[in-house]
Amino acid sequence: MKLLIVGYGRMGRLVEALAVERGLDVTGRVDVDGGDWSVPADVAIDFSTADALAVNFPRYVERRLPAVIGTTGWAHLEAGFRAAADGAGLGVVASANFSIGVNVFELIVAEATRLMRQHPQYGAWIHELHHATKRDAPSGTALMLRDAMTRAGYDRPVDVSSTRAGSIPGIHAIGFDGPSDTIELTHTARDRRGFASGALFAAEWIRTRRGWYSMADVLRPEP
Repeated sequence: MKLLIVGYGRMGRLVEALAVERGLDVTGRVDVDGGDWSVPADVAIDFSTADALAVNFPRYVERRLPAVIGTTGWAHLEAGFRAAADGAGLGVVASANFSIGVNVFELIVAEATRLMRQHPQYGAWIHELHHATKRDAPSGTALMLRDAMTRAGYDRPVDVSSTRAGSIPGIHAIGFDGPSDTIELTHTARDRRGFASGALFAAEWIRTRRGWYSMADVLRPEP
């Protein structure tokens, strides 16, 4: 599989390192200082920025180049991207977090929410912590978890808060607090390898598919 890496920051460089370990062929890199969009590629992996993705995505559509998108902060553009991808028959996996552990955590949070929604004495909260250089707050993963709680039927406010400090790869805590007790569920990332590994798994999965998918779709067992 030939990969085009778009966004060559920490995540882009880590994706490349793991791709090489797995014997995959990184044919090109695109970053703020340029790059060659014409290289042959089977899939693009995009960990750029929301502003850059607005420019990058039409290129994927034009080339009909399947894309794995780990960039966050572009929810306002999603409807237009989906329509363009559908018109081009493009395969896309878009997720705020490609960690397999986080996506299993989302399923656990949704199940806990279904159990707690019938107990109005409990309020809910989400707190996420990331490194000081992370641009968006709250994180895309926190919003993904909040949306999972809403889909699970939680119809009360969910307080969402953020911390940006040091070099924290990522911590997401979900809490339900009542008059007599508190329930907390936490996912802690020890490093970024889990995100990069999941993105490569998604790239291999989307290579021959069309349509718009989440990481949950990628991990769902085949029927």
